[in-house]
Amino acid sequence: MEQRTKVGVIGAGAVGSACLLSLVLRGSAREIVLVDRARKRAAGVATDVRYGAALVGAADVRDGDYADLAGAALVIITVGVNEKTGGATDRNDPAGRLRLLETNARIYKEILPQIFKAAAEAVILVVTDPPDPLADFTRGFGFKRVLSSGTFLDSLRFRFHLAQRLNVDPRSVDAQVLGEHGTSEVLLWSSARVAGAPVLTILGQSEKERDELRRGIEREVRYANITIIEGNQASQYGIGMVSARIAEAVLLDERVVIPIGSYNPNYGVTLSLPSILGREGVAQLLEPEMSEQERQALQRSADALRSTWARIERL
Repeated sequence: MEQRTKVGVIGAGAVGSACLLSLVLRGSAREIVLVDRARKRAAGVATDVRYGAALVGAADVRDGDYADLAGAALVIITVGVNEKTGGATDRNDPAGRLRLLETNARIYKEILPQIFKAAAEAVILVVTDPPDPLADFTRGFGFKRVLSSGTFLDSLRFRFHLAQRLNVDPRSVDAQVLGEHGTSEVLLWSSARVAGAPVLTILGQSEKERDELRRGIEREVRYANITIIEGNQASQYGIGMVSARIAEAVLLDERVVIPIGSYNPNYGVTLSLPSILGREGVAQLLEPEMSEQERQALQRSADALRSTWARIERL
């Protein structure tokens, strides 16, 4: 099979621009097309990045229209309102980024037919919040291979905070977040390890101290986007780097295992589980061992996602 190395990025805002820059800096793709409803903005961003691209590789970076997505192996969708613009920055609101769903689904309803016309066979990576229900919405337009950026970034945040407490390199920490990319996400403490040793054992604290630590880390991970937005208006760089890494796994058919969102028939919704990722998207879902409490939390996360469908099925 001929290897396709073309990627489309829809949206030239903060997140789309960060995705584009990360794709170029990592050398993830040979050809990248940036599409935005404001063509002049897309042209400006693409030109700015293109001038520096010669320092890191031979990527062909350009702006374009939906028709220019033809032949793309992967299309990354970033358009829509973010948590700040959409009023989803209240840590006490259990809906979290799901509050953005109706607004962003209406935007998707306008652009998805245009993407499908040009690149029906591409893997679609939904980055717009909330990515999980929007991935299900996208599948409804005929796309066969749809991913949500899911909890990949959340898992990296979990690893970072654990590594900080343990004073080790985050790359040495094996820890995952599953379920919704949102307030109902599930941090798998029972399987968090460093070199096979349970994290909670390494911490060596009293039960009360461990519980306080867990609550603190969960809050930092669960509401990281809000913390970032409070300082920088948009959470963009981390998700840009994660999107580029996902692009590499797809374009190179790596079959790497990461926590990423895709439709799960057992739960009837798109959510994140460890997944084998390659050229055709998710090749296989893996469900890790969990405590009973974590398994129940994952089911509640799936229930919360399914309940969102009543809000968009009429669109």
